[in-house]
Amino acid sequence: MSLTARPVAHRGLHDAAAGVIENTATAVDAAVAAGCAIEVDVQRSRDGEAMVFHDFTLDRLTLAQGPLAERTAAELKAVPFKATTDAMMTLPDLLERVAGRVQLIIEIKSDFSGDTRLAERAAALVAAYGGPAALMSFDPDMVGVVARHAPQVRRGIVAQRHYADDRTHLTAARRFALGHLLHWPRSRFQFVAYKVADLGAPAPRLARALGMPVLTWTVRTPQDRARAAAGADQMIFEGFRP
Repeated sequence: MSLTARPVAHRGLHDAAAGVIENTATAVDAAVAAGCAIEVDVQRSRDGEAMVFHDFTLDRLTLAQGPLAERTAAELKAVPFKATTDAMMTLPDLLERVAGRVQLIIEIKSDFSGDTRLAERAAALVAAYGGPAALMSFDPDMVGVVARHAPQVRRGIVAQRHYADDRTHLTAARRFALGHLLHWPRSRFQFVAYKVADLGAPAPRLARALGMPVLTWTVRTPQDRARAAAGADQMIFEGFRP
């Protein structure tokens, strides 16, 4: 199954107004039913499991507060969401649920601290999975772990041209290297997921010129769709049905 064959539902095919919340089983089922590929995020629980959840803290989407990483997988699966009866999934739960029916693209979340345990766990699980699945991260160290621990698993880098908005703890030189994908000798990424507003930057254009697949995030508007069609091989979308 091609990585770019189908539009990619960002955090599943979610619709909060309809009670379908991002990164939940219901959002995943909706994406499968629509024939979309699926992008999800994983965070590490206190006991080392990969949990399907975007935020580092529980506050925005659940009735609990505080860091996700302070709770075990069992505790996290029991945390109630604010707007759905879905329970938080582990990555094994997700893989069993999708069962190879559509392409999965799993983002390994990272605080750039150098802790690679989540990447190692995700790489092991995806390597043993029978269906089409790829791993990606904003952090090239996580991508490098996948290359070393599970070279058979497709791996990608998530990037944007400027990082001042959400990566201010990184040096200017490191942000420049991230935006221009200068870490390739150590990360060995095989595809790129680049911010849709930044598709005119040199890095995604060079990647495409070299024949590397380029996905783009997060496509929400007709203008975004036009940019994606012109500058990427497939879109990671939300807020509409393609």
